[in-house]
Amino acid sequence: MTSEPVMKPIAKAVLAAAQQRGVADGLPYFGAILPTEAGVLLESLPNARLIDVRTRAEWDYVGRVPGSTLIEWNQYPSGARNPAFLEQLRAATPDPKTPLLFLCRSGQRSDAAARAAAEAGYDMAFNVLEGFEGDKDADGHRSTRGGWRKAGLPWVQG
Repeated sequence: MTSEPVMKPIAKAVLAAAQQRGVADGLPYFGAILPTEAGVLLESLPNARLIDVRTRAEWDYVGRVPGSTLIEWNQYPSGARNPAFLEQLRAATPDPKTPLLFLCRSGQRSDAAARAAAEAGYDMAFNVLEGFEGDKDADGHRSTRGGWRKAGLPWVQG
């Protein structure tokens, strides 16, 4: 006899909030989450995957999240859309029921990736709002007004 894993109440609350944001914003994917909420889901849902859709240069020079799956949305250095994105996503996460948390620099490319994943049949695609670095502050600096790094979540550089 197999049983479903028990989900922590905080994970249920995060999923509900993500879904509410998705409905409020008319998103075609499961929902949108803040970086700290992404951290909760990654800890609470053993099959959840963080998919970093930034470029190789960003992973190498700006930093990345340990254990994340790295699939470029746009290719570096051309900036051209990665034509193999969905093929690479399917190879990395073949189960369309896998919760996929898409992360980019500030939440724009990850929104596009979540849309593409949902259209390809992934039921639980999420956009990580604020991204890895967040928006620029008044001085033009990132990682001061939101994002994965500002939230103090795990990351490495170099």
